[in-house]
Amino acid sequence: MSRKLLLKNAHIEGIRFFEAYRKNGGYAAVEKALRMTPEELVEQVKTSGLRGRGGAGFPTGMKWSFLAKPEGVPRHLVVNADESEPGTFKDRYLMEYIPHLLIEGMIISSFALGANLSFIYIRGEYSWIPDILEQAIEEAKANGFLGKNILGTGFDLEIFVQRGAGAYICGEETALLESLEGKRGNPRLKPPFPAVKGLWERPTVVNNVETIAAIVPIIELGGEEYAKIGVGKSTGTKLISACGNINKPGVYEIDMTISVEEFIYSDEYCGGIPNGKRLKACIPGGSSVPILPANLLLKTMNGEPRLMNYESLADGGFATGTMMGSGGFEVLDEDQCVVKHTMSLARFYNHESCGQCTPCREGTGWMYRILQKIENGQGTMQDIDLLWDIQSKIEGNTICPLGDAAAWPVAAAIRHFRDEFEWHILNPELCRTQNYGLAGYADPISAVAAKV
Repeated sequence: MSRKLLLKNAHIEGIRFFEAYRKNGGYAAVEKALRMTPEELVEQVKTSGLRGRGGAGFPTGMKWSFLAKPEGVPRHLVVNADESEPGTFKDRYLMEYIPHLLIEGMIISSFALGANLSFIYIRGEYSWIPDILEQAIEEAKANGFLGKNILGTGFDLEIFVQRGAGAYICGEETALLESLEGKRGNPRLKPPFPAVKGLWERPTVVNNVETIAAIVPIIELGGEEYAKIGVGKSTGTKLISACGNINKPGVYEIDMTISVEEFIYSDEYCGGIPNGKRLKACIPGGSSVPILPANLLLKTMNGEPRLMNYESLADGGFATGTMMGSGGFEVLDEDQCVVKHTMSLARFYNHESCGQCTPCREGTGWMYRILQKIENGQGTMQDIDLLWDIQSKIEGNTICPLGDAAAWPVAAAIRHFRDEFEWHILNPELCRTQNYGLAGYADPISAVAAKV
């Protein structure tokens, strides 16, 4: 059984409230952190090897160390709670059921960064959660953990919750900062990076909910002990949002040493696929990461079991690998249609593009219309090559990663399931009433590798 760090107290009745949280060890990490120097705290986070849990996986301690510290200029911590990646809902779980874990992590992180004013930017669709967070903030303040002179240390901190208006693009850190300033949520050109000029042109660190929550066990255990959990550069535990064709959808905490196969079929986690269906494919890190067919999902090209961590999932690059991403684990069984699924994702990214960059503004809609055409039995073989060409023109040519996020699912679907696209084109009448099915995707890896 995997070690629990973030969800260890999730089962305790009333853990959402200060009294129960404090009774079960809550805010002890704050007391410990405030006896350390900010520099020592940043060093502990570096030592822990914690990587950002929002998708990019950038080392958190290194990101913190980039924060500019000009004399007399305020600094800010902004928590990115704009969790809008389809298939991802782990941050929602933390905020809804263990809000004080996030608040505690923010206090420690703000002290380490020298920030006296911090924010939680939360997606508009999480309409009920801001009230939960604001109650937790008030409880923490009433008990001396927020406000002026926290625990008599001279450190002041205020935390505010800002509701977004439901734009996926505001999950990109600079678009989030624009929105937080009251502007349209368009991504900014970088450099300068937020660490130098962020919120109101002040040095700012933006981290997602799970990343900041993980600061608590890092301080409790110490960075060195935290780094011993997991494997390689995938240290600590990771929350996974599991959904799709599985018996037990939900949020799971893993230590990143287990295999993908164990995660899908073990009773401790997803509990297998309903009705004895076979595994066709999976998107393991949220809708923006490449889809993998079953054989490449369960084993690497070297025949090793693929593990639930950053390095193993990426093994082989996009040709035969994928990404950990945001941890949105979507399972597709043999009856699912990859073309229809890809069309649905293309529609989402077209709708959520801010329109600032021409390749994204025009390309996402173009891809969606072509996929819709193929799915409706009106496609041609040239449409597949056109899709490939369009996604290649989008990737790497936009200000923010939304363009990449829209291009990668299309590229991976064609790369691994091209014959499914061809089947739709060759069977225009059937494709509207009959799913493509597994059609050999559980064959040996060499069979798929030959098509890459």
